[in-house]
Amino acid sequence: MSDAAAPPALRFDGVTRRFGSVVAIDRLSLDIFAGEFFALLGPSGCGKSTPLRLAAGFDAPSEGRILLHGAPLTAPPHLRPVNMMFQSYALFPHMSVADNVTFGLKQEGLPKAEIAARVSEMLALVQLSALGARKPHQLSGGQRQRVALARALAKRPQVLLLDEPLAALDKKLRAETQFELKRLQRRLGTTFVIVTHDQEEAMTVADRMAVMQAGTVAQVGTPDEIYEHPASRYVADFIGDVNLLQGRVVRTDASSVVVACDGFGEIIAGPAPEARVGETIWLALRPEKIAVSEGGRAGVGQNEVTGTVVEVGYRGEQSMLEVRTAAGSILKVSVTNRRRRAADGPAVGESVRLTFAADDIVALTR
Repeated sequence: MSDAAAPPALRFDGVTRRFGSVVAIDRLSLDIFAGEFFALLGPSGCGKSTPLRLAAGFDAPSEGRILLHGAPLTAPPHLRPVNMMFQSYALFPHMSVADNVTFGLKQEGLPKAEIAARVSEMLALVQLSALGARKPHQLSGGQRQRVALARALAKRPQVLLLDEPLAALDKKLRAETQFELKRLQRRLGTTFVIVTHDQEEAMTVADRMAVMQAGTVAQVGTPDEIYEHPASRYVADFIGDVNLLQGRVVRTDASSVVVACDGFGEIIAGPAPEARVGETIWLALRPEKIAVSEGGRAGVGQNEVTGTVVEVGYRGEQSMLEVRTAAGSILKVSVTNRRRRAADGPAVGESVRLTFAADDIVALTR
């Protein structure tokens, strides 16, 4: 983890990049700290890869500055103390694994003994010491990914930029590699900045993350801050599954807000200092925060909704239910499958009572 009280390792200061009339990023201001694993997360076309290309020197800002440890980052790409690992890996197919890792070090003119020692160190770091003589086509996708990582790290960059580095891997290998990458970053203490569209990946590897929206930052925070306390409907809807309920503020105080929602009646949510009586507001409720109750009544500070299960999606460790209320509204509910038989859970057509605490609902005014 980084020291957030220290000056940033990498700073984007009011950076804008235009391509003709298209604005890829708009007045981006962002601080990334030394030793931090930072993620830029967003859908395709949101501008998340542009900051990496600007930091690497493959492109130049239309406005603003990029600073590395307080100094303007303006040198040509090969002279910058940053390195970039591409989504395609860009390995040289005619070179061996060891020669791929060696290439950048030879370009720097390092002594042969130092190059050999550093290549050996990098291959050991990514657990490929026994495969140094192989060519890229003789490796699996995960092994090629590690060669590219070793090559990027061999030059000992102050900041490593990773552009969708796991996109080519299958789901299981991708999940395993996420933890390998996280352990490697912590071991080295190098600042990593990863670009990804995969929410689960960003939340797994990152110390902090920025959710991008149309070339701007929608929210910056730790993964749990962004998931549990989204700043807007866009962030709430982009990160994980969520029920977004629209309603009108009935009353509000320092500890809660009461909202009249069509199809659900009045719902008590957590505090919303910006909410005003009579205004439209949205309530973000995660499916796993909803309990399927079997009896009794809702407790103090809880909300209660009854309905009928209309769909069940089995996901192995959990099932996702769609519950239709009497007024026709739908709530998504996540149920953990604690038993081996999924049939032991609520079935289609079954009437259920749902309860959820006010503190588990985030009130959003935008």
